[in-house]
Amino acid sequence: MSLSVFDITGQKVLIVGGGRGIGKGIAFAFAEAGAEVAISALTPTGVTKVAEEIRAMGQKALPLTGDATKAADMDRIAQQVLEAFGHLDTLVTCVGDSIRKPVVQLPGTTTPGMTEAEWHFIVDVNLTEAFQGCRALGPHLLERRRGSVINISGWASFRGRAGSAAYDAAKAGVMRFTESLAQEWAPFGVRVNAVAPGSFPDPEQMSAEAYQQRDVAAATTVPLGRVGRLKEVGYATVFLASPAAAYVTGQTWAVDGGVSIKSS
Repeated sequence: MSLSVFDITGQKVLIVGGGRGIGKGIAFAFAEAGAEVAISALTPTGVTKVAEEIRAMGQKALPLTGDATKAADMDRIAQQVLEAFGHLDTLVTCVGDSIRKPVVQLPGTTTPGMTEAEWHFIVDVNLTEAFQGCRALGPHLLERRRGSVINISGWASFRGRAGSAAYDAAKAGVMRFTESLAQEWAPFGVRVNAVAPGSFPDPEQMSAEAYQQRDVAAATTVPLGRVGRLKEVGYATVFLASPAAAYVTGQTWAVDGGVSIKSS
């Protein structure tokens, strides 16, 4: 017997950053669950392929392009989605990148400190993109007085690391942004949550040998002993978009194999 509260058949979903990696896994999970999926990315290459695969599953897919950190691009993407779908039920913001550098060059080392441009790039691509997506689609969700937003953060939102100040600060910012927005939008029936993934390499972006090496290495660093499979973040996201999560808002859900709870 199935539980209808987990059913999202027919939902209209936009995944910003859905052309590769975790975003691609989320798109496939929503399609498998019966949703109509719009996917956006900076370039058409990834989203075109993802859309083709979703259509092959018998589901509707809409590939879109634009810079998720720019207001004009996100406004255009929002308009295209609403014109094609009529309305939106769930927004997923899933753009991210990282640069491993110290804030300034450390004594006795050769790695230069982070530049101003690098800092702004990392903060924008990990945090500003969530703001832009919510800013562009928020009025529609609030007018409907229903819907869900899921921001993809990272396990770094729970713990800072040396050499990762910009990325870790941005991911922590996504968590706090989610909490603040959840309180602003709760009176209007719109839920806002986040998912914090751990290590989720994309098999299509590396050799089979390199992927296997990542998986083997995870046995010593991840409590569950492996890297994540792309759709596993998607399954958590589908749950948060479903009626089963109707009483959940403002939360950041770790999907990281237990990395964020390690004591050392």
